[in-house]
Amino acid sequence: MNVRRPLSAVLLAGVAGGLLAGCGIRATEVPTDFGPAPSRAHCSLTAPDVTTQASRGMPVQVFLLCGSSLVTVDRTVRVAEGATDAERRVLVAQGLLDELAKSPSRAETEAGYKTEVRGGTTVAGPRPGDPEDTLRLSTAPSALAASALAQIVCTFSDSAAAEGDGSVILGGPDEAEPRRYECTDEVRAHPASTEPPSTGVSNG
Repeated sequence: MNVRRPLSAVLLAGVAGGLLAGCGIRATEVPTDFGPAPSRAHCSLTAPDVTTQASRGMPVQVFLLCGSSLVTVDRTVRVAEGATDAERRVLVAQGLLDELAKSPSRAETEAGYKTEVRGGTTVAGPRPGDPEDTLRLSTAPSALAASALAQIVCTFSDSAAAEGDGSVILGGPDEAEPRRYECTDEVRAHPASTEPPSTGVSNG
C-alpha cells in the first residue's frame, strides 16, 4: 500500500504532463519577442559639457518639440560686451530665435527632437508707446503655427529676454498692440493644440 501510492502519483503526474504537452502548452515555446529594444531613450540626451559651452557664449536653454510636448535643450548665444539692458534683451532674443530655427543635431534628431520655428525670423525692441520689455517679431505671433509660437513663448519667457515671470510681451511687424503671452504647463505638454494664453498690455 505504501509503495503503490507514490507510484500512482508519479503516473498521474506523467499523464498530466502528457495532456499539457498534447494541448501545446510548453513553456519553452511561448513567444516572447515584442520587437527590438529602442537604440536610445526617447527624448533623452547625454548632458553637454557646460564648460565648453560657456567658452562659446552665454549658456541658455531653448524649447524643442519631442513627441507631443516641449523639452528643453542646452544652447549658447553671444551677447556683445557693453550692451545696455534693452540691447541685451533683443540680442539674447535674436540668439534664441536663431537657435530655435537651427535643425536639431544628429543626436537630437535620433532622440526625437524637432523644431517648427522657421529660419529668417527676426526680433526687434519696443516701438514708442510699447511696454519697455516688448519684443516685436518679424512675423505676427497670430500668424505663427501653434507649436512654433509655443516654442518661442516658452523659450523667451524662461530667459534673459524677458522679466523672468514666466511670460513675455510679443508683438508683430504691424501696428497691432503687443500682448503678454504665458508659458503654462498645458502649453508645454500640448504645444500643438494649446495656444499660449495672452492678455492685452497697457501702453507706456
